[in-house]
Amino acid sequence: MQTDSSFTFVLFGGTGDLSMRKILPALFEAHRAGGMLADSGKIVAVARHAADRSEYIQWVNEHVKPHVSKNGVDETAWAGFLNRIEFVNIDLGKAEDFVHLRDAIQDLPGIRVFYLATGPSLFVPICHALASVGLNENARIVLEKPLGYDLKSSNAINDAVGEIFAEEQIYRIDHYLGKEPVQNLLALRFGNALFEPLWRREWVESIQITIAEELGVEARGDFYDNTGALRDMVQNHLLQLLSIVAMEPPHSMDSDSVRDEKLRVLRALKPIDPRDIGKVAVRGQYHSGVIRGTAVPAYATESGVRPDSTTETFVALKVEIENWRWAGVPFFLRTGKRLADRVAEIVVNFRAVPHSALGASALRAGANRLVIRLQPNETIRLYCLAKQPGEGMNLASVHLDLAFDQFFREGQMEAYQRLLLDVINGRLALFVRRDEQEAAWRWVEPILNEWKVSNKPPKPYASGTWGPAASSAMLAQHGTCWLEEEN
Repeated sequence: MQTDSSFTFVLFGGTGDLSMRKILPALFEAHRAGGMLADSGKIVAVARHAADRSEYIQWVNEHVKPHVSKNGVDETAWAGFLNRIEFVNIDLGKAEDFVHLRDAIQDLPGIRVFYLATGPSLFVPICHALASVGLNENARIVLEKPLGYDLKSSNAINDAVGEIFAEEQIYRIDHYLGKEPVQNLLALRFGNALFEPLWRREWVESIQITIAEELGVEARGDFYDNTGALRDMVQNHLLQLLSIVAMEPPHSMDSDSVRDEKLRVLRALKPIDPRDIGKVAVRGQYHSGVIRGTAVPAYATESGVRPDSTTETFVALKVEIENWRWAGVPFFLRTGKRLADRVAEIVVNFRAVPHSALGASALRAGANRLVIRLQPNETIRLYCLAKQPGEGMNLASVHLDLAFDQFFREGQMEAYQRLLLDVINGRLALFVRRDEQEAAWRWVEPILNEWKVSNKPPKPYASGTWGPAASSAMLAQHGTCWLEEEN
């Protein structure tokens, strides 16, 4: 993925946590790889927590450097990366300060990218301030989630930003779409004749998508208590992954072809009747427990969380898609904090053979399944049945394993690195279009509204477990269970 596209990458929130852990390390890796970033490309950090460039570079050395290059830092590459960085100290709440930003970047080359690694309350003011000094013309803007609290607030932000930037200038980022296994899911489905005939209701019994975290809310208690797992994870990450799993083959991989097919899936999601939400949606909240031998507190005692909070930290859903390919196939989505393991994976459970000529052991061994793991180790694993050595026809589950770090010797690209390069090079396919976002909010809102009206407390679960028992019971009603394996 080489480029000679010159660019000026303006990073709002340049001293924030996201910039420190993800954005600047990703840009460094692209710089270190050579050829991915044009030599003339510049990074302009915007923040108030540094007085000048030298102070900001000191902050980068202290806080960003520990997050780059797992195998150590190439000091020559690091020095070259620092030479790319400029710094502008402005108050994002003062539109008049943006004159200083305009003056600082007006002579810098290439396409302008504005990355808003800030709270969503600043999105619209920053866009208006950019427009007031003419910086919105021929530029690209990257918006981090959350983009709104509900459909109404999301539309308000999109309307305001859309008055200043055209849709093709707006890059709504979802970093899960940049992960290597998600890219390989597209390759697996649309590059191989083996899987596409099986990727439908006749052969698939159910699909699970899990994003589980061991961490709690950490220092984000104030934010999380007003958000919850459904808004934070389901409305964006999980529904985006579902749309990629279930989409029809696009006629090409250009941005609108891919996003058109994802939109069709989101619009085909079966609406949930408020009377059925208790049957198809489980919400939970973690209590105290033990994670990897360490005692951890309950959510209600976390800093910034209301003691009587009813915010969910766990959600499990049964989802159906009303189209010919997937009619009758349940999709089970699950996400939560303080769970038993950190894992993100997609599990495709295939139907059992219609008649077992091999006896009871074939039934006990189970059916085929495909497991696409996104984290912590990125793999694709296909489970098949094979005969155990010895007398008799006794079957056991075995697997074919594609471990990317072993098969491909060159280093894998991190999600943010891929997505930032796509922004610089003008590739929109892996970014969320406005109509996709609206369709996701429209499907999620009845659940949010019913939970608000009913005011029922979330089901408790001990930290270090896999969530409320009701989550497993929901799958048991369909004759299946969550796949819970050791890493």
